[in-house]
Amino acid sequence: MDSAGDSAPPRPVVWVNCAASLDGRIAFAGGRRAGLSGPEDLQRVQRLRAGADAILVGVGTVVKDDPSLRVHWELLGEPPGPNPTRIVVDASGRTPATARVLDGSTPTIVATSERSKRTFPPHVRVLVVGASRVDLRRLLPMLYDIGVRTLMVEGGAEILSSVLRTGLFDRFTVYYAPVVVGGLTAPAVASGPETRGPEELATLELVGVERLGVGYLATYAPAGRKGPLPQSWTRTLRARTQVHNPGANV
Repeated sequence: MDSAGDSAPPRPVVWVNCAASLDGRIAFAGGRRAGLSGPEDLQRVQRLRAGADAILVGVGTVVKDDPSLRVHWELLGEPPGPNPTRIVVDASGRTPATARVLDGSTPTIVATSERSKRTFPPHVRVLVVGASRVDLRRLLPMLYDIGVRTLMVEGGAEILSSVLRTGLFDRFTVYYAPVVVGGLTAPAVASGPETRGPEELATLELVGVERLGVGYLATYAPAGRKGPLPQSWTRTLRARTQVHNPGANV
């Protein structure tokens, strides 16, 4: 998949996913895990994971939530199958030694920078991608070269912002829970540098909206780039082509 024209190196098909409150927060104050997805959305996320070659998160998510990043096959009512490769973006080597992503149960990659002096267990593959920060534009083609064709990006706010603002994605789904979080320190869907004007906006195209349990799911693509998805992910797309009007049963 080429997000920037024919001259760009190939990269995986990238699906960005998150759950948010109605005011756009993805966690409680200070980044504490909120668990905003309902059971229907949790099942949808597991379907996405099952169709991905790899799942990518930032080190902040690993530090705060200690996720396993595995497929919860029990939520799908299916026997256990393979898990996607786990990828942690960790420029400074902050991944805790006890983190579940380092437990050796599933192939794991740590994408880091030259400033990190951290050593990881021998079963963890380390990719140095950048001098002081992890360069996603370089990382994604590297992942493609080692066999990652479908990549799911799950957070946190800095990673979501980086991927969305650079256009390095093919689908972006947000499950909106019917709650309001508020406050000053609860992280929003996207963080990172300030947007100084309309020329710096990340522009997306709405693909569909559907009711999902007590909330609703909005699906977006980069503006002008609503390309096809791999077969492993098309089964997760139920009837999402109809955009409901305000006031309709969404």
